Amino acid sequence: MLRELKKQQTRQAISDVATRLFIEHGFENVTIAQVAAAAEVAKMTVTNYFPRKEDLVFDVHEEFVESLATTVGEPVLDTTRQAYFDALDRRDALLGFSGREFAKLIVSSPVLLARLRELHEERESRLAAALAERMEPGTARAVAAQLATAHRLLFDEVLRRTANGEKAVAARVRKTAERVFDLLASGIAEL
Repeated sequence: MLRELKKQQTRQAISDVATRLFIEHGFENVTIAQVAAAAEVAKMTVTNYFPRKEDLVFDVHEEFVESLATTVGEPVLDTTRQAYFDALDRRDALLGFSGREFAKLIVSSPVLLARLRELHEERESRLAAALAERMEPGTARAVAAQLATAHRLLFDEVLRRTANGEKAVAARVRKTAERVFDLLASGIAEL
């Protein structure tokens, strides 16, 4: 247990150092070797914890990918909607909430935006797999696509508003989210 705690602390320390460097210098301008030096670990240690440079920024990517699949229940739309608004009230990072500098880092990097799109696609696939356990696979994919797209759009809005330095982001996104989930209700409410 102590060994696992040490690993988690090392991983978090590397991620924190990398984030600071990326914010200060830009994602594309910082190398893995520079992150390793600043974190006082070997380059291989960084790559063991983070196989891709982008994963230093999206260090919660596994939680992100699993997030929709683990919150969806029955009825699908109602439980997903409730989970979203609960997370919105917490200003959950998995919805895109972060500090302004971090949000600006992401929106200013084509590489990070591409990785974020990949993560959204992985999350949709994971949700479809979870839904396929209780409904026909084609229906599961269609429902997952709609829910994942709604979450992606709302994530993007949180990220953009945060990067722009807007105030009361959660309140503004809440109005949009209510409209988005109401639109979904006309198509998948009974599943």
